[in-house]
Amino acid sequence: MAAPPPPGQQPTPQQMAAMQQQIAAEAQKRGMTPQQFQQQQRQQLEADAKKAGMTFEQYINQLKQQAFENHQRQLAQQQQGQGQPQQVPGQQVPINPGPPDPKALALAKWLRSQDLKPRTCILNGQRKDMFRVKRALRALQSPAYTKASQKKSSLLPPVTSPSSAAEVFKLLPLSLLALRVSKSDPHAGHNHAPAKAQKRTKGLWTVRIEQQQDVQEDLHYVWLYDGPQWKQKLYAGGALALIMAVVMFPLWPMKLRIGVWYLSMGMLGLIGLFFVMAIFRLILFCVTVFAAPPGLWLYPNLFEDVGFFDSFRPVWGWQEDKKQKKKKKTSKGDDNDGGETTTMASGTTLSPPITTPSSTATNVSSARMRDLTPRVEEVEDD
Repeated sequence: MAAPPPPGQQPTPQQMAAMQQQIAAEAQKRGMTPQQFQQQQRQQLEADAKKAGMTFEQYINQLKQQAFENHQRQLAQQQQGQGQPQQVPGQQVPINPGPPDPKALALAKWLRSQDLKPRTCILNGQRKDMFRVKRALRALQSPAYTKASQKKSSLLPPVTSPSSAAEVFKLLPLSLLALRVSKSDPHAGHNHAPAKAQKRTKGLWTVRIEQQQDVQEDLHYVWLYDGPQWKQKLYAGGALALIMAVVMFPLWPMKLRIGVWYLSMGMLGLIGLFFVMAIFRLILFCVTVFAAPPGLWLYPNLFEDVGFFDSFRPVWGWQEDKKQKKKKKTSKGDDNDGGETTTMASGTTLSPPITTPSSTATNVSSARMRDLTPRVEEVEDD
């Protein structure tokens, strides 16, 4: 059957001949001549046009339009049935959400097990692992990948050249397992400065997903595939079991309930002892500030940012000003300057000599030379 001509276009002679043959065949089926069949069809069309409230010409144009649209729809369905055309190099391929390709999953699992030197970044307020494309391409061209892809049960696609490695890498963004990102400013496009000065960790990028997913060595990709979630499932199961155990506390044996009660009382006692100690050390400091300035602290590192055991070391210490703390910090870096005095156990001190230049024109090299011979000086008793 010939395709109907587009609306407003005259049919070709081939189309006219095909239409006449079709009319003759339909008239022969009904035992009529082609002229009688055409007259019957025209009368039926005029009746249908009157029912639709249109003229005969308007109704005919509407039928032509519907026939042309149906023909175009059939052609599109045939093209989809024959399969999509092959991808042209450089052509953009849309990423459609859906279940990931098994080959892409196998590739993601293998690359996650390799050392791609990932960096932590912030994507949509969440911490993700980011890596560079060149390291992934090197891993795909390594002998380890070749050996893994040659296994019988392996789903890893083979890689034979750098171009094929790039094509294999494209499976990750097509399955939404890894996407290309770039560094972004969370306040970009705003006309105001951030409300508070936020502390930014060095090397921690805030990234956003790029619309164009290219494969180049200097680009960065972020992992959306986190691998098997057995650890998270295990933690969730343990938390659920703990909650159920607490909820079912009335059903516990009597010995367990008594043991838990004693344990809770011991924990409450430790917490109460901690508060009592904090109050006592504050009272002790207030008393010693006036009795023995500058004041005595019990466990001076109790509320400092140190470890648990370091919080209780030393047991006591004198109150220090900020200037004294700065001097202590700077004195640690001045051990090699030769300006410190070392106190010996016998009450004597070893100090470097004080030299006076003999003239203003002193050589720089001779000025740096020091007399490291110690001198013994007497220390006056307080």
